[in-house]
Amino acid sequence: MSNVLGFGANGDGVADDTAALQHTIDSGDGVLRLNKGTYRITKSLVLDLTKTGFGGVRGEGGTSRIVMAGAGPAIRVIGDHQGTASPSSVQAHTWDKERFPTINGIEIVGEHPDAVGIELRKTMKCVISQVLVRRCRIAVHLVERNRDFVLTDAHLYDNHEIGLFFDRCNLHQIIVQGCHISWNKVAGIKSLGGDVHNLQIVGNDIEYNNSTAGGSKTPPPDGHPDGSEIWFDATDGVISEVTISGNTIQATVQTGGANIRVVGAEVQRPQTADAPKTQKADTAHLINITGNVLGSQWRAVELRNVSRVTITGNTIYDSADLSVFAAKSAGIVVSGNAFVWRGNDSEPPKDGLRFEDCDNVLLSGLATQRFCAGSAERGAAVTFVRCSDCGVSDCQILDPLHRGLELEDCVRCRVANNTIVDRRASPSMKHAIRVLGQSRDNLITGNILGGATEKLLDASGDPSEVRDNLLLRQEI
Repeated sequence: MSNVLGFGANGDGVADDTAALQHTIDSGDGVLRLNKGTYRITKSLVLDLTKTGFGGVRGEGGTSRIVMAGAGPAIRVIGDHQGTASPSSVQAHTWDKERFPTINGIEIVGEHPDAVGIELRKTMKCVISQVLVRRCRIAVHLVERNRDFVLTDAHLYDNHEIGLFFDRCNLHQIIVQGCHISWNKVAGIKSLGGDVHNLQIVGNDIEYNNSTAGGSKTPPPDGHPDGSEIWFDATDGVISEVTISGNTIQATVQTGGANIRVVGAEVQRPQTADAPKTQKADTAHLINITGNVLGSQWRAVELRNVSRVTITGNTIYDSADLSVFAAKSAGIVVSGNAFVWRGNDSEPPKDGLRFEDCDNVLLSGLATQRFCAGSAERGAAVTFVRCSDCGVSDCQILDPLHRGLELEDCVRCRVANNTIVDRRASPSMKHAIRVLGQSRDNLITGNILGGATEKLLDASGDPSEVRDNLLLRQEI
């Protein structure tokens, strides 16, 4: 392992150490060991594993800093892995020269507006740990093709756009754990296009990832919509087999922002046996969001053209617009979540659940209070519009502002065994349940309804079956 000071590096934060550090990599054993100090560079340090063999970057217990004063990545790691994670697809030269590059114990600070922290290209089993990256455009950037990537015990903080970016990358088997990913202006974690599978995001603090965090009024960079803590864009790619578990994901409201946003390519709903054979397959699917604390954003979870998503066991609070919004999605389970409500009615209206053009959605075991979604004319705490084969059961929808539940143009939906009551001294809820439009073949049964100012249950004109509901203090 080569000592950079012996190759002419200064480490004083003033001199340009680019040549000395690159010479250390090229002339040594491919491992860059940084002593305590600040190393200012103006070009990328390239670890080309196809030339140097096994390589990595190692700092001195977090006391080693790289200041990137040029555009591009401070550290670029290049391999030649062209297979998958299957042992049979890994070529001999990958095991013999390139596998398992590691980067740890360093800080990277961007001095140029287009600086990037670390870039990985065609790597196999790369591990980044105990790294702090800040003030770069992107902290960690994965491009082209990588496999078996681990990011752990790292801080991706205050970067101009994205903390961890899967950029049109073919990437399977990813673990992100034990990290702080915060104050990045567009997204904490983003996947754009590509083919991303087997992603676990576990036990992290992911927060303040939007352009208005901390009161800043700076808009997002050109071409970027509003920020998200976690943002998967598979409109031209695939995202699947994702677990987001045990994280804190919060914490400032940006209009149009989301704690978790997943967008797939548009498909026809519902997908039935007689659907056109030419329709696109789902590109965003098999996603599990479990055991997180989510909140203090415009929306907590936003799904568009997504299928087979489970949202369970989360605590979700203070969503300025909606707690969960899904459009043109299918196979969505929202179960066993606590939605933390406004303490009193003097606080700004917030929170609610809304599903548009969805199929096969199941809500169960939800605890909600003082949801404010909808308006006096249309919508409710929980709203379904043009949905089919959905169910709402065993939920507490207490003290909603306008309505408890509304079905508009919905087919074959079941509303059973819920408590929908406005318990306030001066109720504002107009209807506990309202069914309207071209809705048909719905079942409303076994609910406890009370406290409506107009009509507890309004299903006029809808050929639904309404039976065995307990109506408190007034009749249908």
